[in-house]
Amino acid sequence: MLNLVAGDWKGTGVALAWAALRAGQAALDAIEQGIRAVESNPDDCSVGLGGLPNLVGEVELDGAVMDGRTRAAGAVGNLRGYAHPVSIARAIMEKLPHVMLVGAGAARFADEIGAERAELLTEDSYRQWQAWLGKNGVDAANLGHMPLARAAWAAMDPQHAGGTTVYLAQDAAGNIAAATSTSGCAWKYPGRLGDTPVVGAGLYADNRYGAAACTGIGELAIRTSLARSTVLYMKMGMSVEEAVHEAMDDMASLPDWRAGGLTLYAIDAAGGHCTVGAYKDDRDDSPRYHVAAGDQSQPVERDVTRLDV
Repeated sequence: MLNLVAGDWKGTGVALAWAALRAGQAALDAIEQGIRAVESNPDDCSVGLGGLPNLVGEVELDGAVMDGRTRAAGAVGNLRGYAHPVSIARAIMEKLPHVMLVGAGAARFADEIGAERAELLTEDSYRQWQAWLGKNGVDAANLGHMPLARAAWAAMDPQHAGGTTVYLAQDAAGNIAAATSTSGCAWKYPGRLGDTPVVGAGLYADNRYGAAACTGIGELAIRTSLARSTVLYMKMGMSVEEAVHEAMDDMASLPDWRAGGLTLYAIDAAGGHCTVGAYKDDRDDSPRYHVAAGDQSQPVERDVTRLDV
């Protein structure tokens, strides 16, 4: 049964991915196309081109893919200067004996495979970075020499930390895949990795049971192995709804989770899905996501269910 769940805030690639699935393409091919469209959209400031930079003004990209048929995975972190981390992550999965490359090594591999280069920092993102520095009293001229730890704490604003793009899909052959891409928390400490490229935390896929992926404060997903836990709960016999709520309840047992929050997306092997979020008490809105299944002609947008904790 065809199934697609996407955390794609602008809806940039959703129709493209769903059309590819309906045309008989493999799940991983379809969601890679969808995420590449998001990575190329300068109006989405949390992914790819136009992504908000780290504390020193550099756009660092993370991405990952996982094939639920074989449980093979590829991931890339702290990548600078290349347009499509999702495709580089897939190439790591298919061409290397490794799962993850970061920093200079990731860039070297991207160059070896002829990946598309790009200047990722747009004028709008640069202006937002400069405005944040000024508002928080950070001297831009001294960034190369000053301690950044205090500024990193000030930068952990959930408003600019939850924009990871995540896609989960099941194709006509029953194969399941997951993919993620992000520029990470805005104004993060240089070199920071969130959950997006961490298999088991930010994403997981297994044909036998389902797939899961996360957006939000990635540190929370890393500390609870959130995506893998969700799929394991399905393996234990829980429904996708029960699995998501069990995993989110565990995340909410962390004493400091209310400083941020996150959203968990999941699909199961039977064509079901569940998406739940837990956020700061003072957040009065909920994110939206896209979903399509079966013979739907177009994906629909829905509100994320908010966890009552």
